[in-house]
Amino acid sequence: MPEEKRYLFGDLLREWRTIRKVPQLELASVADVSARHLSFLETGRSAPSRAMVLTLAEHLEVPLRERNQLLLAAGFAPSYSESALDGERMSMVRSAIRQVLAATQPYPALAVDRHWNLVDANAAVAAFTQDAPEDLLAAPFNVLKFSLDPRGLGGRIVNLGQWRTHLFERLERQIRVTGDPKLKTLLAELRAYPAAEDDDVDDPTMAGDVAVYLRLRTGDQELSFFSTVTTFGTPLDVTVDELSVESFYPADDKTAEYLRRLLP
Repeated sequence: MPEEKRYLFGDLLREWRTIRKVPQLELASVADVSARHLSFLETGRSAPSRAMVLTLAEHLEVPLRERNQLLLAAGFAPSYSESALDGERMSMVRSAIRQVLAATQPYPALAVDRHWNLVDANAAVAAFTQDAPEDLLAAPFNVLKFSLDPRGLGGRIVNLGQWRTHLFERLERQIRVTGDPKLKTLLAELRAYPAAEDDDVDDPTMAGDVAVYLRLRTGDQELSFFSTVTTFGTPLDVTVDELSVESFYPADDKTAEYLRRLLP
């Protein structure tokens, strides 16, 4: 293996071990290698086998996209495909997403990729997008940007400070998991959006709540939602690994009734 490959792999391995806060000795133990050998892998003095790269990535819970990067850095071909969602081999995945979206009706649900770009949505999402400017709805439609843009959902969220805090915490966790620089750029852009004037709503924990609610102003009504997130449990494809479906359910009877009336 070329020397530069060994060093690149070692740098990435050490970076992921640092991100996961796993001591070298602990990782060596679970990977069934000596701490000396793991140290040599990180410094480039030894070259890993393909099996060793995958073993270390598994124990460090490295996402599939970044596992491919580790393999390439070590001089091996990627193990995980990255399929176009509209391709034939992804038909079952598309079908599964649509079933989840349809089952959530009349409540809003949407599917997004790793960078929060919209993949699919059910008709009830109209509760969020109604009256929004057309340029905000154009593809690629980024759900987080729309959520906080004052011309989009951000201008209608009653508890904007609380919801911003919730979204930022989710995005920060995702950045820690993936190390994705595009997500870091997205977070910086979102932080530049106007914040709520009332600092009291910045605390995401409110007395009596069981979840962080999205409180949305619609006409003269206030709607209230909580959400769940669905992911694929055993992905072997990068695209599948990065997909998620978020479903929004009514937090009170008034919201449920509004949503039932929204769709014919």
